[in-house]
Amino acid sequence: MELNERAEIDTSQVNDVGRGGGSGGGIGFPIPGGGGRGGIIGIVVAVLVALLGGGFGLNAMTNGDDTGQAGGTDLKEVCATSNPQHLEDPRCRNALYVNSIQGYWQKTYPELGKGKYEPTVTNFFQAAVNTGCGQADSGVGPFYCPADRKVYIDLSFYDELASRFGAKGEFAQPYVLAHEYGHHIQNLLGTNAKAGQGDQSGPRSASVRLELQADCYAGAWARHATESKDKTGQQPLFTSITEADISEAVNTAEAIGDDSIQERSGGRVNPDQFTHGTSEQRKRWFTQGYDRGDPKTCDTFATDQL
Repeated sequence: MELNERAEIDTSQVNDVGRGGGSGGGIGFPIPGGGGRGGIIGIVVAVLVALLGGGFGLNAMTNGDDTGQAGGTDLKEVCATSNPQHLEDPRCRNALYVNSIQGYWQKTYPELGKGKYEPTVTNFFQAAVNTGCGQADSGVGPFYCPADRKVYIDLSFYDELASRFGAKGEFAQPYVLAHEYGHHIQNLLGTNAKAGQGDQSGPRSASVRLELQADCYAGAWARHATESKDKTGQQPLFTSITEADISEAVNTAEAIGDDSIQERSGGRVNPDQFTHGTSEQRKRWFTQGYDRGDPKTCDTFATDQL
């Protein structure tokens, strides 16, 4: 994977809210125990609600009164092409990924017959964050909040992904974000609300179907990622994406399957507690999205072949 150093990054699509920042207030996270239902968030938060043992691990709460200005840096300046080191900053690289993902959906979403795409923001935070869904800490992993329609990620998560789960490739990062934006698409389409009426755990549950569809959407983006342009509309954001990069995404999807996580935690594989799909399923649905390059082929709710 090669990023275009000349690409103008649209930093308005991301916020650096720092420690304990965010939108504040909200309805509060329904906290599941290991494998619990967890209400609406239990089916919407991704990639890895189940990654850290099946719970949210909300143990570093803030007071909820931060205005979201805790980042202390001007990303527009940091990520400008006039800064020769801008792509060495993980916030700038992830902002570029977000630009690419949203550029894809800006073009593709109308083809799903649901009107225009509604862009959203990714918030980078440290340790803890306030959201429209309540307060969360880094233990939840990256997630999408349907209440405020925003993506949240502590970028140190990528270190955990590499060290704990062996997903060390650079392309694992845009895959994670593309999966989260898949949940945004599901929210816009009403798929989340539909899934909330079904079972939230089990090998054929609505939760599993929701997560596998988000993986498929991520694959569809990856197929077209090199077509995405910067905010000027002139420069490509990616100059190349190789088959090795796609393999990194596939390996990441495989590493975070429910069965793999349960085995790594030292327990037995219990399909009744599946919420995200097996390693084989996550790998297969991402690959289908990539091979077909069409989100209309990602209807995991209309198939018995998960």
